[in-house]
Amino acid sequence: MTSRLQAELKQKVAFASREQEAYLALMRTADALQTKIEAKLKEFGLTGTQYNALRILRGAGREGLPCSEVGERMITRDPDITRLLDRLQKRGLVTRCRDKRDRRVVYGKITAAGLKLLGEMDAPVEKHGREMLRHLGQVKLQQLIDLLELVRHAKE
Repeated sequence: MTSRLQAELKQKVAFASREQEAYLALMRTADALQTKIEAKLKEFGLTGTQYNALRILRGAGREGLPCSEVGERMITRDPDITRLLDRLQKRGLVTRCRDKRDRRVVYGKITAAGLKLLGEMDAPVEKHGREMLRHLGQVKLQQLIDLLELVRHAKE
């Protein structure tokens, strides 16, 4: 019997294992969700990684964060945080400055313009996120959260 994922992928051969099917289903779902949120963020002129970095810097407060820590907190890893922050700085959404004690450390800080943009985005992006998953209901959402946590923290 062909699974729904096999049909979506136009795959004629059965999956090698249930684990392979689950992994591919997870990747396909993550891509579908990412595509939808990227389209919403594009309305505001941001990519997903830029939006993520701005939210991290907003959460850091007035002190900002070392750029390396911004990179550690990203949902999806971006190997070039410097370039990411360059683009945001050119738009006036963040500033960067060197630490007074250790000149090797560069701090990123969100600007008033960055805060304003995020403020405009908060409600529409939150609504979009709820609409993408609300059909699952609260019980299934919690089950999904628990299962994904199990996957992320599996012992190797």
